[in-house]
Amino acid sequence: MAEPVPDRQTLWTALALAVHAPSVHNTQPWRWRFGQRSVHLYADPQRWLPATDPAGRDMVMSCGAALHHARIALAALGWAGTVHRLPNPADPDHLAAIELHREEPSREVLALATAIPHRRSDRRRYASWPVPDARYLEYAELAAAEGVVLRAVPDGAERQALVAAIAEADRLQRSDPRTVGELASWSGRGRLAEDGVLAASVAEAAGYGDLTLRTFAGTPDTPPPPDGAGDLLVLGTASDDRTAQLKAGEAASAVMLAATTDGLASCPLTQPLEVGSTRAMVTDVLGGDLVPHMVIRIGWPTLAGHPLPKTPRRPADAVLDTEPA
Repeated sequence: MAEPVPDRQTLWTALALAVHAPSVHNTQPWRWRFGQRSVHLYADPQRWLPATDPAGRDMVMSCGAALHHARIALAALGWAGTVHRLPNPADPDHLAAIELHREEPSREVLALATAIPHRRSDRRRYASWPVPDARYLEYAELAAAEGVVLRAVPDGAERQALVAAIAEADRLQRSDPRTVGELASWSGRGRLAEDGVLAASVAEAAGYGDLTLRTFAGTPDTPPPPDGAGDLLVLGTASDDRTAQLKAGEAASAVMLAATTDGLASCPLTQPLEVGSTRAMVTDVLGGDLVPHMVIRIGWPTLAGHPLPKTPRRPADAVLDTEPA
């Protein structure tokens, strides 16, 4: 008897969830193709940010987050996937092929899939309640399952060095007209937009406590409150190639979806990794033995916080190539 294959509706449903993945400036730099029993992910260079992301790391990590979202969505629908990363050496933009087979979803997979449409990049002030260390140990295990190291940065000298790198990257990028123009063109969007950062989703200030945040269009020009920065986690790998960047995005997705199921707020911070000098500063924070890819800000949402608006997304048919894989 022939092995079953996923029907078209199943693939469409999974893709509709995959496009909820976080991406740099919400550029959504991905394309998808369907095979008979496979799903293929491609980077979309037309949505690359050359000033902000000259090496293309953010673009690939964004696609990695979408890849993990797709894996979770497919698994929740009963289709586990074997992932082949960078399957075509002749096409570096062909980032992954997911080979599908039937498998009953676990409770953990169903919980993560349920979290996908509810996760937000929460740039607001966080509450001061501590997050239990056990949560971060669990998140480190999720990252390790993707081949990525997650380290929680403790208060003290390590945190001071990390927030200094973030502030310096912000200063350097704000002095670069190309980066400023790129940021302005991708933020301050209205509610009917399909991409970019909504004006209603920017931070309430340019930072909280010791932490500087990226200044999107519409960020209030007010002094930062003295607290509310939250905790900082760093994702790193042993190498710095496209496979490592892709896995870092997958790990970021795994961590932030798990945080969402736990009721935590989170937000990816890539700014200090987009500038060479500050990237080196973050490498030093990790002890020099790992390549840093992303900082994740995490904490409990405040009780006074209102629900964030749904982040705009392009519809699934806008990111699907009709040419079969």
